[in-house]
Amino acid sequence: MDIRFLGHAAFELSDGDTRVLIDPFLSGNPKAAVEAGDLEATTILLTHGHVDHLGDTVDIAKRTGAPVVAIVELAGEIGSEGVDVFDPNLGGTVEFDWGWVRLVPAWHTAVSPKGTAHGPAGLVVNLGGRTIYHLGDTALFSDLALVPRRDDIDVALMCIGGHYTMDRHDAALAADLVKAQTVIPCHFNTFPPIETDAEAFKSDVESQTSSKVVVLEPGETHSP
Repeated sequence: MDIRFLGHAAFELSDGDTRVLIDPFLSGNPKAAVEAGDLEATTILLTHGHVDHLGDTVDIAKRTGAPVVAIVELAGEIGSEGVDVFDPNLGGTVEFDWGWVRLVPAWHTAVSPKGTAHGPAGLVVNLGGRTIYHLGDTALFSDLALVPRRDDIDVALMCIGGHYTMDRHDAALAADLVKAQTVIPCHFNTFPPIETDAEAFKSDVESQTSSKVVVLEPGETHSP
Protein backbone atom coordinates (compact mmCIF):
# COMPACT_ATOMS: atom_id res chain seq x y z
CA MET A 1 0.00 0.00 0.00
CA ASP A 2 1.06 3.60 -0.54
CA ILE A 3 0.76 6.74 1.59
CA ARG A 4 0.60 9.99 -0.36
CA PHE A 5 0.99 13.26 1.52
CA LEU A 6 -1.51 15.77 0.13
CA GLY A 7 -0.34 18.71 2.27
CA HIS A 8 -1.04 19.95 5.83
CA ALA A 9 -2.68 16.93 7.54
CA ALA A 10 -4.28 15.39 4.43
CA PHE A 11 -3.27 11.96 3.17
CA GLU A 12 -4.36 9.43 0.58
CA LEU A 13 -3.90 5.77 1.52
CA SER A 14 -4.09 3.49 -1.49
CA ASP A 15 -4.08 -0.26 -2.04
CA GLY A 16 -5.02 -1.51 -5.48
CA ASP A 17 -8.21 0.33 -6.46
CA THR A 18 -8.93 1.44 -2.88
CA ARG A 19 -8.44 5.11 -2.06
CA VAL A 20 -8.87 6.17 1.57
CA LEU A 21 -8.66 9.91 2.15
CA ILE A 22 -7.88 11.40 5.55
CA ASP A 23 -8.74 15.04 6.39
CA PRO A 24 -8.96 16.24 2.76
CA PHE A 25 -8.35 19.98 3.23
CA LEU A 26 -7.32 21.06 -0.27
CA SER A 27 -9.28 24.16 -1.32
CA GLY A 28 -7.62 27.09 0.45
CA ASN A 29 -4.62 24.99 1.46
CA PRO A 30 -1.46 26.72 0.24
CA LYS A 31 0.43 23.41 0.44
CA ALA A 32 -2.17 21.29 -1.36
CA ALA A 33 -0.60 18.80 -3.74
CA VAL A 34 -3.75 18.36 -5.83
CA GLU A 35 -7.14 19.92 -6.37
CA ALA A 36 -10.11 18.33 -4.66
CA GLY A 37 -11.74 17.57 -8.01
CA ASP A 38 -8.78 15.44 -9.03
CA LEU A 39 -9.18 12.96 -6.18
CA GLU A 40 -11.15 9.73 -6.17
CA ALA A 41 -12.22 8.19 -2.88
CA THR A 42 -13.43 4.82 -1.65
CA THR A 43 -13.84 6.12 1.92
CA ILE A 44 -13.12 9.42 3.69
CA LEU A 45 -11.90 9.45 7.29
CA LEU A 46 -11.95 12.54 9.52
CA THR A 47 -10.03 13.23 12.71
CA HIS A 48 -12.22 16.25 13.50
CA GLY A 49 -14.16 19.07 11.89
CA HIS A 50 -11.94 22.14 12.04
CA VAL A 51 -11.95 23.73 8.60
CA ASP A 52 -8.33 22.69 7.92
CA HIS A 53 -9.34 19.04 8.31
CA LEU A 54 -12.99 18.86 7.22
CA GLY A 55 -11.96 20.77 4.12
CA ASP A 56 -13.48 19.38 0.91
CA THR A 57 -15.01 16.30 2.52
CA VAL A 58 -18.63 16.92 1.59
CA ASP A 59 -17.91 17.87 -2.02
CA ILE A 60 -15.65 14.85 -2.58
CA ALA A 61 -18.13 12.51 -0.90
CA LYS A 62 -21.03 13.75 -3.03
CA ARG A 63 -19.03 13.50 -6.25
CA THR A 64 -17.55 10.04 -5.60
CA GLY A 65 -20.21 8.45 -3.42
CA ALA A 66 -17.61 7.69 -0.75
CA PRO A 67 -18.96 7.28 2.79
CA VAL A 68 -17.45 9.43 5.54
CA VAL A 69 -16.31 8.15 8.93
CA ALA A 70 -16.40 10.82 11.61
CA ILE A 71 -17.10 11.02 15.32
CA VAL A 72 -20.81 10.82 16.03
CA GLU A 73 -21.74 14.50 16.39
CA LEU A 74 -19.76 15.56 13.34
CA ALA A 75 -21.11 12.61 11.35
CA GLY A 76 -24.62 13.82 12.14
CA GLU A 77 -23.87 17.22 10.65
CA ILE A 78 -22.26 15.75 7.53
CA GLY A 79 -25.05 13.21 7.09
CA SER A 80 -27.62 16.01 7.09
CA GLU A 81 -25.99 17.25 3.86
CA GLY A 82 -26.93 14.08 2.00
CA VAL A 83 -23.68 12.18 2.52
CA ASP A 84 -23.48 8.55 3.67
CA VAL A 85 -21.76 8.44 7.07
CA PHE A 86 -20.53 6.06 9.75
CA ASP A 87 -20.70 7.59 13.21
CA PRO A 88 -18.50 5.82 15.78
CA ASN A 89 -17.41 7.42 19.02
CA LEU A 90 -14.00 7.06 20.65
CA GLY A 91 -13.07 3.39 20.88
CA GLY A 92 -15.42 2.45 18.05
CA THR A 93 -14.29 0.45 15.01
CA VAL A 94 -15.84 0.53 11.54
CA GLU A 95 -15.08 -2.39 9.21
CA PHE A 96 -14.96 -2.23 5.42
CA ASP A 97 -14.10 -4.62 2.60
CA TRP A 98 -10.68 -2.94 2.46
CA GLY A 99 -9.92 -3.14 6.22
CA TRP A 100 -10.98 -1.11 9.26
CA VAL A 101 -10.61 2.15 11.15
CA ARG A 102 -10.78 2.71 14.92
CA LEU A 103 -11.21 6.07 16.64
CA VAL A 104 -8.88 6.76 19.57
CA PRO A 105 -8.51 9.86 21.75
CA ALA A 106 -6.70 13.02 20.70
CA TRP A 107 -6.16 15.94 23.08
CA HIS A 108 -7.48 19.00 21.23
CA THR A 109 -10.69 21.03 20.78
CA ALA A 110 -13.18 20.88 17.94
CA VAL A 111 -16.12 22.88 16.64
CA SER A 112 -17.09 22.58 12.98
CA PRO A 113 -17.51 25.67 10.77
CA LYS A 114 -21.27 25.22 11.18
CA GLY A 115 -20.96 25.23 14.96
CA THR A 116 -21.17 21.52 15.83
CA ALA A 117 -19.09 20.82 18.94
CA HIS A 118 -17.50 17.38 18.97
CA GLY A 119 -14.55 15.45 20.30
CA PRO A 120 -11.40 15.19 18.20
CA ALA A 121 -9.95 11.78 17.44
CA GLY A 122 -6.95 9.90 16.19
CA LEU A 123 -7.45 7.25 13.52
CA VAL A 124 -5.95 3.77 13.57
CA VAL A 125 -6.36 2.42 10.04
CA ASN A 126 -5.68 -1.08 8.76
CA LEU A 127 -5.24 -1.28 4.99
CA GLY A 128 -3.21 -3.56 2.77
CA GLY A 129 -1.76 -5.47 5.70
CA ARG A 130 -0.36 -2.30 7.30
CA THR A 131 -1.54 -0.36 10.35
CA ILE A 132 -1.40 3.42 10.02
CA TYR A 133 -2.02 5.76 12.97
CA HIS A 134 -2.99 9.34 12.14
CA LEU A 135 -2.75 11.10 15.49
CA GLY A 136 -5.00 13.94 14.36
CA ASP A 137 -4.46 17.31 15.99
CA THR A 138 -3.23 16.63 19.50
CA ALA A 139 -1.07 17.71 22.36
CA LEU A 140 1.34 15.29 23.96
CA PHE A 141 -0.45 13.01 26.45
CA SER A 142 0.47 9.75 28.08
CA ASP A 143 -2.39 7.65 26.68
CA LEU A 144 -0.71 7.71 23.27
CA ALA A 145 1.29 4.81 24.68
CA LEU A 146 -1.86 2.66 24.87
CA VAL A 147 -2.39 2.53 21.10
CA PRO A 148 0.63 0.30 20.31
CA ARG A 149 -0.31 -2.04 23.16
CA ARG A 150 -3.16 -3.27 20.94
CA ASP A 151 -1.74 -2.81 17.44
CA ASP A 152 1.80 -2.67 16.14
CA ILE A 153 1.99 0.64 14.28
CA ASP A 154 3.72 0.51 10.92
CA VAL A 155 3.44 4.22 10.19
CA ALA A 156 2.44 7.16 12.41
CA LEU A 157 1.24 10.36 10.74
CA MET A 158 2.17 12.94 13.36
CA CYS A 159 1.52 16.66 13.80
CA ILE A 160 4.66 18.62 14.71
CA GLY A 161 3.94 22.29 13.95
CA GLY A 162 3.16 23.61 17.42
CA HIS A 163 0.81 26.49 18.33
CA TYR A 164 -2.43 24.59 17.57
CA THR A 165 -0.92 21.14 18.27
CA MET A 166 2.17 19.71 19.93
CA ASP A 167 5.46 21.08 18.64
CA ARG A 168 8.35 19.05 17.26
CA HIS A 169 9.89 18.60 20.73
CA ASP A 170 6.72 17.11 22.23
CA ALA A 171 6.17 15.15 19.01
CA ALA A 172 9.56 13.49 19.48
CA LEU A 173 8.35 12.34 22.90
CA ALA A 174 5.09 11.19 21.31
CA ALA A 175 7.07 9.14 18.80
CA ASP A 176 8.70 7.33 21.70
CA LEU A 177 5.25 6.49 23.10
CA VAL A 178 3.70 5.37 19.80
CA LYS A 179 6.67 3.20 18.76
CA ALA A 180 5.86 3.19 15.06
CA GLN A 181 8.34 1.71 12.62
CA THR A 182 8.11 4.92 10.61
CA VAL A 183 6.91 8.43 11.47
CA ILE A 184 5.76 10.88 8.81
CA PRO A 185 5.41 14.45 10.12
CA CYS A 186 2.49 16.65 9.10
CA HIS A 187 0.59 19.79 10.15
CA PHE A 188 3.62 22.05 9.79
CA ASN A 189 4.78 24.91 7.54
CA THR A 190 1.31 25.42 6.06
CA PHE A 191 0.90 28.80 7.78
CA PRO A 192 3.37 31.01 9.71
CA PRO A 193 2.20 29.99 13.23
CA ILE A 194 3.09 26.34 12.55
CA GLU A 195 6.44 26.76 10.86
CA THR A 196 9.04 24.34 12.22
CA ASP A 197 12.12 22.33 11.30
CA ALA A 198 11.10 18.85 10.17
CA GLU A 199 14.70 17.76 9.70
CA ALA A 200 15.47 18.63 13.32
CA PHE A 201 12.44 16.54 14.32
CA LYS A 202 13.80 13.67 12.24
CA SER A 203 17.19 13.94 13.93
CA ASP A 204 15.68 13.98 17.42
CA VAL A 205 13.37 11.00 16.81
CA GLU A 206 16.01 8.85 15.16
CA SER A 207 18.56 9.57 17.90
CA GLN A 208 16.11 9.05 20.78
CA THR A 209 13.83 6.23 19.58
CA SER A 210 13.86 3.16 17.34
CA SER A 211 11.54 4.84 14.79
CA LYS A 212 12.65 6.13 11.42
CA VAL A 213 11.31 9.43 10.11
CA VAL A 214 10.33 10.04 6.49
CA VAL A 215 9.77 13.72 5.67
CA LEU A 216 7.48 13.99 2.65
CA GLU A 217 6.92 17.04 0.50
CA PRO A 218 3.27 17.50 -0.58
CA GLY A 219 2.59 15.08 -3.41
CA GLU A 220 5.30 12.60 -2.42
CA THR A 221 4.52 8.97 -1.56
CA HIS A 222 5.87 6.49 0.96
CA SER A 223 5.41 2.73 0.61
CA PRO A 224 5.76 0.98 4.00
